[in-house]
Amino acid sequence: MMPSKCLERREPVREQVYTRLKTMVLSGELAPGERLTEEHLARELGVSRTPVREALHKLASEGLIQALPTRGFKVSGESKEEMEEVFELRAVLEGYALGLASRDVDPRKLEELEEYIQGAEEAYARRDTDEVFHWNTRFHDTLNALVSHRSRLHQLIADLRKYVLRYRKDTLSYLSGARRSIDGHKKIMLALRLGDPEVSERIMREHVREAMEDAFQGIQMSPTQKHRPAISKRSKRQEELSS
Repeated sequence: MMPSKCLERREPVREQVYTRLKTMVLSGELAPGERLTEEHLARELGVSRTPVREALHKLASEGLIQALPTRGFKVSGESKEEMEEVFELRAVLEGYALGLASRDVDPRKLEELEEYIQGAEEAYARRDTDEVFHWNTRFHDTLNALVSHRSRLHQLIADLRKYVLRYRKDTLSYLSGARRSIDGHKKIMLALRLGDPEVSERIMREHVREAMEDAFQGIQMSPTQKHRPAISKRSKRQEELSS
């Protein structure tokens, strides 16, 4: 259910309504399959039905919601094809961006990234997947900021990440997915320290594709399965021998 929240009057109302509704869809605040009506949304946002109607039709043209046969709209479900497209685009853009960034990284940024990995490790040790998600988001925010001087690339990545947000939490909602994400970030750090653009681009693409695989698995798993560590018998035995 959408909380009532007045919009701030700093830009045209239709743009505010569109941005607010799009954010709610992409973040999962409006869940897949949830029914949307002009009347309800207009009342909750404190606006007339006209900007809501315009926003809904725009979101429908983007494939984020679907018109119902009778009346109103519903939030689109998560299709495998859509997820694959979003993650593949992300792999290409962020791989290219990391390759560029690896040529000259501020050592202070490397230290900052290491701190985020450490934060994620500590959260993982507590089995706190929400906190892992927080630190992983900080990690990728900082990586993307490394190419902020390339405004077009930076903006494309920023726009795409809004779509990726719809699926990203599924990649970290179970412990084995969180573990693989943290390990992927450690590989990214090694690539950045090497300063090799080709290696950096390849590592980032692999990391994003692993995230896609984990997102597929996360969607299919039950809530109890998501918080169960996926440790094979062999790896568990190795841990016992090394302790």
